[in-house]
Amino acid sequence: MKKNLLREGERLDDLQTGGYYLIQNPNLFCFGIDAVLLSSFAKVKKGERALDLGTGTGIIPILLEAKNDGTFYGGLEIQEVSADMARRSVRYNNLEGKIEIRTGDVKEAAEVYGAASFEVITVNPPYMIQSHGVKNVNDSRYAARHEVYCTLRDILEQSAKLLKEKGRFYMVHRPFRLPEILRIMCECRIEPKRMRLVHSYVDKEPSMVLIEGLRNGRPRMRVEPPLIVYEKDGQYTEEALRMYGEMKKSPSARTEKCR
Repeated sequence: MKKNLLREGERLDDLQTGGYYLIQNPNLFCFGIDAVLLSSFAKVKKGERALDLGTGTGIIPILLEAKNDGTFYGGLEIQEVSADMARRSVRYNNLEGKIEIRTGDVKEAAEVYGAASFEVITVNPPYMIQSHGVKNVNDSRYAARHEVYCTLRDILEQSAKLLKEKGRFYMVHRPFRLPEILRIMCECRIEPKRMRLVHSYVDKEPSMVLIEGLRNGRPRMRVEPPLIVYEKDGQYTEEALRMYGEMKKSPSARTEKCR
């Protein structure tokens, strides 16, 4: 029965977390370590509702459900091919009662769900503006990396509408856009509260930044110690391995790299 959820060209990846699997198509955009790091950086408390904007194949809602005790995890995705894979992954993992995937435009998210509907918003957005780089022949991969369907401002404006008072916003992005990120967050009344830079190696400049914001929060931001992903020999650091292996349902599961 579950095998029937797979389509031609797709694969089933073991997330090594919570006993869950994810349906992906290697010819389209697949999730990376940024999604894993964001799912560990974000926190969803008992009874809270969380929404992932631009959820792709649903990796973040599934990982959040595995690692937290929230009541509801939503995912909004504009590309139907990705949203369909996400919905089938939810069905494969028997998570229909906890996770809901909708097809829709991030720019209309507040209309879709209603204002002040969530305690938590997460987003792993396209990092590049459209003028950056050469357009990928594969449109879905290009859209996953470039601001084709929405801009950073669109995401933050909608998040501010979707969040309840003092609701939390979590995002992973590129450090080169930090000035813009912090400026627009403040303009949208999502106060930056916590930041952590991610370095591939200890002697390399940061390649990612994790940011937490608070809806209508007071000014004061904590900068956490840097996260180092790899040891000198290319193996994951202990902290990175823990992020891959965090779980609340199956503590005996093996910790491996996601594909």
